[in-house]
Amino acid sequence: MLSRVADAIYWLNRYVERAENVARFVDVNLNLMLDSPTGAIEQWEPLVLITGDQEIFKNRYDQATAENIIQFLTFDREYSNSILSCFLQARENARSIREIISSEMWEQVNASYLMVQEAAQDPSRVRWPEFFNEIKLAGHLFSGITDATMTHNEGWHFGKMGRFLERADKTARILDVKYFILLPSVQDVGTPLDEIQWIALLKSASAYEMYRKCKQHRITPNRVAEFLILDREFPRSIEFCLLQAESALHQITGTPAGTWKNPVERSLGKLRAELDYLTIEEISEQGLHEFLDNLQIQINGVGTKIFEVFFALQPLN
Repeated sequence: MLSRVADAIYWLNRYVERAENVARFVDVNLNLMLDSPTGAIEQWEPLVLITGDQEIFKNRYDQATAENIIQFLTFDREYSNSILSCFLQARENARSIREIISSEMWEQVNASYLMVQEAAQDPSRVRWPEFFNEIKLAGHLFSGITDATMTHNEGWHFGKMGRFLERADKTARILDVKYFILLPSVQDVGTPLDEIQWIALLKSASAYEMYRKCKQHRITPNRVAEFLILDREFPRSIEFCLLQAESALHQITGTPAGTWKNPVERSLGKLRAELDYLTIEEISEQGLHEFLDNLQIQINGVGTKIFEVFFALQPLN
């Protein structure tokens, strides 16, 4: 497969998944606002902190207000990771490979972009909970349409790998929201407010119902973290995502599972294998934030290796 086509399919899927997960970031706080007791302090700056783009935000906005942060993460055309920018970039990638992808895939990503663009014309009229739910549904629709209408060939596997690497990174960042929200209010640990925050976090990852059904016990920080990091069956857990990404990678390279023949297979295989042997107690001893921060660095490293091995133009000898 041409590296240009593989690159476009990979990033098409990553950008749609990224838009969906940015909606989930904001949904964390919207759920907290709805469920928190009267008088609880709203915290919006953590949403920018976990993106790692706080300098970009500070250069463009005066204060970390709810209005500014929602605008930045949702409709800011000059911020490359806003929902609007993600769908624009997904649409451009889809346009460049229309002869490869199905017409249903193109129509879905185009409709999603137009929906967000229309909402951006007058943000004051947007009903945020409904809007972010639409973004999440758009992501589900795109992945479902892709799986149902595109031949499961090499290109499809590149798209799958991109989707699940993006999801693993963003699940880690959603978990990290809790760390930053806790910083100014450590005294709330173990209180009803603390449980409300963990429930909101689970809901933002569409994990609350499955957590209750699988775990069947009360919500505790360690159990929530274990579910979202180490569960091998829940489709938004980090372990599940890395297993799916690795499976897609081996389909592309043609090497058996557990065989590491190139830098991508080595870096992704090493990361996935480390999670296989970790316990939540070991993660807690290391520190959840420190663990998640290191995990995000390693996932970014896998992305760099994918570019170098599959997409970078190599000079002719």
